[in-house]
Amino acid sequence: MFEDLKYLKVNLPEDILKLKCSGDFKGAMRLIDLRLEKNIPLAMRKRLELEKEIIRTIKGEYPYSFEQALKKMQDNVTDFTKEELTELQESSQADWILVDGKVMFNDSFYGSLITTRLDLEARLRNKDGSNDDRGQFLNDNIRDMKEHGKAAYFIRLRTYVRVKKEAERPGKTMRVHMPLPIECQQSDIHLLRTTPEMKCASSVDYPQRTAFFETYLREGQEFSLEYSYVSTLKYNNPDPSKVSENQPSFFTHEQEPHIMFTPYIKELAAEIVGDEKNPLIKARKIYDYITQNVRYSYMRAYSTIINIPEYAALNLKGDCGVQGLLFITLCRCVGIPARWQSGLAVTPYSVGPHDWAQFYVEPFGWLFADPSFGGGAYRKGNTEKWNFYFGNLDPFRMVANSEFQHEFDPPKSYLRHDPYDNQVGECEYEDRGLRREEYTVGYKLVDLKKL
Repeated sequence: MFEDLKYLKVNLPEDILKLKCSGDFKGAMRLIDLRLEKNIPLAMRKRLELEKEIIRTIKGEYPYSFEQALKKMQDNVTDFTKEELTELQESSQADWILVDGKVMFNDSFYGSLITTRLDLEARLRNKDGSNDDRGQFLNDNIRDMKEHGKAAYFIRLRTYVRVKKEAERPGKTMRVHMPLPIECQQSDIHLLRTTPEMKCASSVDYPQRTAFFETYLREGQEFSLEYSYVSTLKYNNPDPSKVSENQPSFFTHEQEPHIMFTPYIKELAAEIVGDEKNPLIKARKIYDYITQNVRYSYMRAYSTIINIPEYAALNLKGDCGVQGLLFITLCRCVGIPARWQSGLAVTPYSVGPHDWAQFYVEPFGWLFADPSFGGGAYRKGNTEKWNFYFGNLDPFRMVANSEFQHEFDPPKSYLRHDPYDNQVGECEYEDRGLRREEYTVGYKLVDLKKL
């Protein structure tokens, strides 16, 4: 089914789309099954089969009714009102869909609002200062990299995956794919411990590297990895006047169904770059547009979004991966090589999934762009950090993926929860894959020291 993802570019029949948009998922599934019983073109058959997976996933992504969402906000934010939630819903700042005609909010709506709305964060009943400490930690790194020209850190991590009790089937064969560090700006990679013993691992330069487990599941079993690596980044300050006349054309292609030069993407790219010819300046214009106009927002599962970059361009919101993919798509659309990187952001204050981008300009080679970190800095008035994350990256990452939408080695038997990226791992039984809500993941920073 991984190869079938390209068929997401096929439009749904109107009657199915009407039912889906109104939240009548049962009705939409019934019409899909009726269509699949008929002699229909292969492209439509594949699209409808994918839509069944999307509907199964999306239903679990929006658990909060309006009343439940309001209570969560009022329990945590001082003097929060019903009118405020309505305004956040209508301005598309609180992600929602219709389910059987009722408004239902995304499971991450609260975290997204508190992260992106400084006015709401200021009204929290219980404030956590860790974000401020993490921000200062990154600010200090920027100044250190500028002063010394680079930064290098030894990092040791432990990660785990555990199937939730309600999804456990003790004695059944369980297969788990967990992310591992790849060779890139990372070196001296050592896999120190696996529990239980892994069956195999993909090569250290594989585009989406994983450790693969296959075992009979025990009650309460945990799958864990412990590894270490060295992350080394140099500071870049590329001069537009030194850009070479001849530029490469690799990594400028479309990649169905997401990295596509749709009519709107073409129009937007042309409007952003205008008559500019210098690729470094064009890339900066794209970065500026995204960081200044696309609001950071937690997202539902990527597998439920038909065209991720266009979603960001149309709705002007998205998380780190959505913003990164829009940057990549716009760069490629105007002839600038661009590609994906992702894995974890790792600091003493937090460890969690993160995505960003790379773009290529001669004679500087591959440079970094992190629109979500840059956008957050721009909103807070931190111009130094905003400028840093165009061309640069901090060393506090664990890079597991160097390509978007790449198959595992060995491949997963069933469609992945995230067919495009892998930051948290994937699980499956012999007869079905597990959904993200059926297993938990965790990260522990064991050691981090400057070299």
